[in-house]
Amino acid sequence: MTETATAGSDTAEQRHGAEIVLDSVTKHYPGQRDPAVEEFSITIPAGEIVVFVGPSGCGKTTTMRMINRLIEPTSGTITIDGRDVSGINADRLRRSVGYSIQQAGLFPHLTVARNIATVPGLLGWDRKRISARVDEMLELVGLEPGTFRRRYPRQLSGGQQQRVGVARALAADPPVLLMDEPFGAVDPITRGLLQDELLRLQADLHKTIVFVTHDFNEAVKLGDRIAVLGDRSRILQYDTPAAILADPADDTVAGFVGADAALKQLTLTRVADVDLGQCPTAIESDTPDALRAVLAEREWKWGLILDAQRRPLRWVSADHLAHAATLREAGQPVAGTVALRASLQEALETLLADSTAHAVVTGRRGEYAGLIAIDTLVTHLSVMRDEHSSDTTDSADDAASDPDAPSPDRPTSGEAKP
Repeated sequence: MTETATAGSDTAEQRHGAEIVLDSVTKHYPGQRDPAVEEFSITIPAGEIVVFVGPSGCGKTTTMRMINRLIEPTSGTITIDGRDVSGINADRLRRSVGYSIQQAGLFPHLTVARNIATVPGLLGWDRKRISARVDEMLELVGLEPGTFRRRYPRQLSGGQQQRVGVARALAADPPVLLMDEPFGAVDPITRGLLQDELLRLQADLHKTIVFVTHDFNEAVKLGDRIAVLGDRSRILQYDTPAAILADPADDTVAGFVGADAALKQLTLTRVADVDLGQCPTAIESDTPDALRAVLAEREWKWGLILDAQRRPLRWVSADHLAHAATLREAGQPVAGTVALRASLQEALETLLADSTAHAVVTGRRGEYAGLIAIDTLVTHLSVMRDEHSSDTTDSADDAASDPDAPSPDRPTSGEAKP
């Protein structure tokens, strides 16, 4: 991170993420016997989402806030893109690091547009550039500028407020974004939608994101890597979600993972990444004859009726079609659909609600893309287990054949590097 970047210039370094390194960072508050954070060391790769997860009071928020010096460390060093943050003016540093918190933290007396414009204004951007950036950010987080830029926070739902909070954090195009339980105050459905939105944004923006949560499911869904923290931010395990789910470092980490580790693994794969099935389809304006013939000829139990834009409407069986003169009323409604970008865990939830034992998969515009079945999920989990078993065996064999190789044991102290 350079002074030029912190001033808000349009450089490549600013648009993309920067590596963050915390080396032996400690925070000791006066009057307390034990430090809140003790000898914390970690490397956060550029362009990744790293999630700090741990129980309340373990020091994860304190650790994150030391990155932008909202809390000053007692000792140790923190660098962003190789530069020691202690040598950067604190205000300048905070303007170059996005920050999103629970309850969005919007200024209630300012409009949505002025909230988003806060940091660009402090950086001296001109009005035209700020106005264009506000509209760009609103569109980026799925809010129509013409509808929302003049509203006040009190006129927004909780999910809309959080979207504005993320837009404000990204407005000056920082390389680093710190997120302190940003979705913790909204209902579960909205929370899932906001998580999906963050993943969509990250796929385009490639920021370095440090995300704090106490929800391990959220950590698994969002994190490229997860740091499971214990008391005083001691790192119990720092690894990919797949590795932690497959092989927790100790009983404490296993407690976070829970007994449903196999189901959590479904969160790691998108529907678009697996092979989809197909079934006979027909547009609802078609005559029933062709679909009736296909179901009889191929012995399909179910077909799918689509609208003119190929969006799924109803499941239909041979019995439904036996006396139907039209497809417009035949069949039973599709109970729910799952998007290509959804996780396999979300697909499972849809599957359990559908009597056909298949979930209908849709594309970006809601069009029919295929089917996913329970067998697909079972096969995927089996492949994941086999791959992890193979990787573990190969690592053990390599270590055994090389006496100078480092120990395969995971770090359980404060130090962790990818």
